Amino acid sequence: MTSKVTYLGDLRTVSTHLKSDNSFITDAPTDNNGKGEAFSPTDTVATGLASCMITVMGIKARDLGVDMAGTTAHVTKTMAAEPRRISKIEVVLDFPFEADKKTRAILERTANTCPVHYSLHPDIEKDIAFNWK
Repeated sequence: MTSKVTYLGDLRTVSTHLKSDNSFITDAPTDNNGKGEAFSPTDTVATGLASCMITVMGIKARDLGVDMAGTTAHVTKTMAAEPRRISKIEVVLDFPFEADKKTRAILERTANTCPVHYSLHPDIEKDIAFNWK
């Protein structure tokens, strides 16, 4: 098993990673009867895309001898109705370092082929921007 999710009531869950015992909570968003005091489950999906992209880029960057420390991603999730679902995820990656054209191409290709990117339904629009120093 990977994780355990427990319903705490009042539209809140706690998810626990079984190997590390780290956890996080989710709340239903305010536009869906919740308090919006934490990530919503769909927020975690959208954020997971950015986290996956940065992680696999970090692996490739390490192989290339590039330090990606300080790289950030800003995520915007758009919801659709009927059925309620994620319709678009925008990720803006900001790199605090300079990289040559070849390194940029390698890292961008790596990001766009991360496991989460491939796992998301093809109907979800993915708008990815890479801002290099």
